[in-house]
Amino acid sequence: MKTGASTAEVQVGPMRLTQYPIQVLLIFAKEDNQSNGFWWACDRAGYRCNVAWTLESALECFLDKHQEIIVIDHRNSKYFDAEDICRSIRATELSEHTVILAVVPRTSADQEETSVLPLLDAGFDRQFMENSSVTACYNELVQIEHGEVRSQFKLRACNALFTALDHCQEAVEITSEDHVIQYVNPAFERMMGYCKGELIGKELTELPKSDKNSADLLDNINTFIKKGKEWQGVYYARRKSGDSIQQHVKITPVVGQGGKIRHFVSLKRLHCTNENNKQLYKSHREDKHTGDSSQSESGSYKCKNRRKDSVDVKSITSQSSDAPSLQTRRYSSMARIHSMTIEAPITKVINIINAAQENSPITVAEALDRVLEILRTTELYSPQLGTKDEDPHTSDLVGGLMNDGLRRLSGNEYVFSKNMNLSHTHLPVPNTISDVPPCIAQLLDNEESWDFNIFELEAVTNKRPLVYLGLKVFARFGVSEFLNCSEATLRAWLQVIEANYHSSNSYHNSTHAADVLHATAFFLGKERVKGSLDHLDEVAALIAATIHDVDHPGRTNSFLCNAGSELAVLYNDTAVLESHHTALAFQLTTKDSKYNIFKNIDRNRYRTLRQAIIDMVLATEMTKHFEHVNKFVNSINKPMASEETSPHTDEEKRQGLPVVMPVFDRNTCSIPKSQISFIDYFITDMFDAWDAFAHLPVLMQHLANNYKHWKTLDDLKCKSLRLPSENNN
Repeated sequence: MKTGASTAEVQVGPMRLTQYPIQVLLIFAKEDNQSNGFWWACDRAGYRCNVAWTLESALECFLDKHQEIIVIDHRNSKYFDAEDICRSIRATELSEHTVILAVVPRTSADQEETSVLPLLDAGFDRQFMENSSVTACYNELVQIEHGEVRSQFKLRACNALFTALDHCQEAVEITSEDHVIQYVNPAFERMMGYCKGELIGKELTELPKSDKNSADLLDNINTFIKKGKEWQGVYYARRKSGDSIQQHVKITPVVGQGGKIRHFVSLKRLHCTNENNKQLYKSHREDKHTGDSSQSESGSYKCKNRRKDSVDVKSITSQSSDAPSLQTRRYSSMARIHSMTIEAPITKVINIINAAQENSPITVAEALDRVLEILRTTELYSPQLGTKDEDPHTSDLVGGLMNDGLRRLSGNEYVFSKNMNLSHTHLPVPNTISDVPPCIAQLLDNEESWDFNIFELEAVTNKRPLVYLGLKVFARFGVSEFLNCSEATLRAWLQVIEANYHSSNSYHNSTHAADVLHATAFFLGKERVKGSLDHLDEVAALIAATIHDVDHPGRTNSFLCNAGSELAVLYNDTAVLESHHTALAFQLTTKDSKYNIFKNIDRNRYRTLRQAIIDMVLATEMTKHFEHVNKFVNSINKPMASEETSPHTDEEKRQGLPVVMPVFDRNTCSIPKSQISFIDYFITDMFDAWDAFAHLPVLMQHLANNYKHWKTLDDLKCKSLRLPSENNN
């Protein structure tokens, strides 16, 4: 492979790959001879080079360019923390194949060289002793390219192989030399009825075996493959449901490290027999009821008769030796199913109404018919939009927020252009809550009050309020104790989450997340709320508030769906941003034990906590607003989800997309009317419900004052106001 700006071909086994020019990211606190040395070295080698001077701009650039090599200045902690920057980059999924180099100060002859272990622990791959010579920098970069970068490039190509395996129709299983399952593809999951998580890491001996194989078959197979020979034959396997199926199996040993057999690859397909037809049909029926498999998936394994897929009636009706046991087993299982009472509450209600209709007058029976029509719909709590006083502002506002905004356009693509001009003055993050600077600590003393000023905290923390407020709030609610994690782990987690909020957003930034966290903590502190929640609920609510808008692009779900963005495609135009916020937050959290706040809790508690967090973040989607309010009013047993709204901006017009909510067209909008409509339709009912439950007279007074304020502006016809580019009610 030739070094330079042109593309190069790389051979990986039988695969021939094309590698494009190397990209390098230089992260330095200021320009000096060392940064210039690496810059000119990149120019000599033909690499594409970017320079970042802050953590925020570095993350933004890396997420945009995905550089193969990153060089971080580790010579002076006065300007920024190089290890924190490295950890933040490693927290992103894209950094898995990136080589990160630390530039360390040169040691004198009488000094003992320091250990590289702290650097490795922080996520660095190598260290470079300070040397501004262009040749020295060039040699270092070229060695990295021909060493780690080339290896990572080959590893990255494995994604294509795994994609092929995932779509392969044959069941594939890969085990270690000790027969520990390392990988199974979706076809294997469908054939055997297991999900991947139930198999990975288990030894083959732990799985149930069919009693239909000969006693020495497994020994014969092991004898073959341990000698490095491939084995093929017919083998009975037991599905998760307990059924035995006959498979044609091919097992191939794979030589790895040390020239020894390190893996066994098994390819499996159904052996075409009538028994397999019956067993698979039965399994498919069961899977259909339990949701384990779709018809199209199971259909790919149906064994067909060679005579134009006709059914062999004689073979099906023949009395084979195992027919009685199969029939007995089938009838007994069906009897168990019919003896069970599986009935949804809504079905019980409908049955009661049907019974009441029989002896009711015609007028009552007709009214009950209309009730039944309503009950049979799938969205009982989602109101149909009606017009209030035929006010177009109200119709636009409520309609736009409640629908998904899908007005289809053909051939419309959109790619985010990210703002690279991010510069936050560096402020050291405290090791513990007691290390907070006095000016910040003084502000945080008032964090339990509803009047706490989040913008003052934003100012004194240089737009990093989430870490500081998070440490204080989480300490007050005993989050570290509940999760059994250290304060250092919690602090690192808050740093990673805040780093993934876009400070270029005027609204959906980490200040907004801190504001929601403060409001959530305020509500959780109310006596009636505390009496309805346990500690897990409180922790879930605080974590959900912290992550609920992480990596928000400053665009609405409607915009992303109309633009055909990657996120909209990934999440099928359904709760696009809310799904992304949750998924990314858990990916960032579990990527590294240094900031994995869940690493010390048991599996059952983690699953319960995770589901609660997911439910809360998904509930912030505005199309579900009325459903949640109505459920809250009817049951008073769940905390109300946050009512974050997402209006559209001028970018819709620039992209040629429809303006889903015309009320937010800056050329025609009336802010007072839109705010009055929003309070009338969204806020009042929700606050009434909260006040009835938690008794919050202060908040009700705030609401009344706000309503009076906007009504006054409307009366004065203050139409000169204009919405900012990225706004929220």
